[in-house]
Amino acid sequence: MSRSSNRKQEIYKIDWHLPAVSSSAAAHHISRDIFVLTYGVLVAQLCQDYPSDEDVNKCLDTMGYNIGIRLVEDFLANSGIKKCRSYSETVDIIAKVAFKMYLGITPTTIGANDGGNGFSLVLDKNPLVDFVEELPAGRPSLSYCNLLSGVIRGALEMVHLPADVTFIQDILKGDDVTEIGITFLRKLDDKKSKRKK
Repeated sequence: MSRSSNRKQEIYKIDWHLPAVSSSAAAHHISRDIFVLTYGVLVAQLCQDYPSDEDVNKCLDTMGYNIGIRLVEDFLANSGIKKCRSYSETVDIIAKVAFKMYLGITPTTIGANDGGNGFSLVLDKNPLVDFVEELPAGRPSLSYCNLLSGVIRGALEMVHLPADVTFIQDILKGDDVTEIGITFLRKLDDKKSKRKK
């Protein structure tokens, strides 16, 4: 009998010394999984409600936009980010801070286009498609993760950087990666205003 009680104490000691980080990481992983599964149910319901892919894509983009205009306040409050000085700095912040904060991933950024206002975020792993093997049957032009483009567009608009955000590549459509294109619609004014003396 004493042997079994000692064993319980040893197990208790092992559990007692587990680092707090692992329980936090587990909770984060569970909540992300719940979000991803819930998102899948949302997309499935939209596919039932709307006959065309274009309507579903538009609805997901609108939902994402509404999330983005609210999420930007949380992002600015919790990230400590100051005003960005260029479009490339803005895209780096989106990739390295925002995606890491909310989705736990860090996309690769692809530099500016010829005009200096177009960039891409390349996601080697897209958490929104963790439990999705393929697009629903008969939905070839469905942009399953279009919520993300709406979130980015809404958040950028709230900081006075209107942009066109679209999916260029999609893992669910047979591409190797997911690529989100961001094209800023306003030309960045490089000149600093001078104060009159």
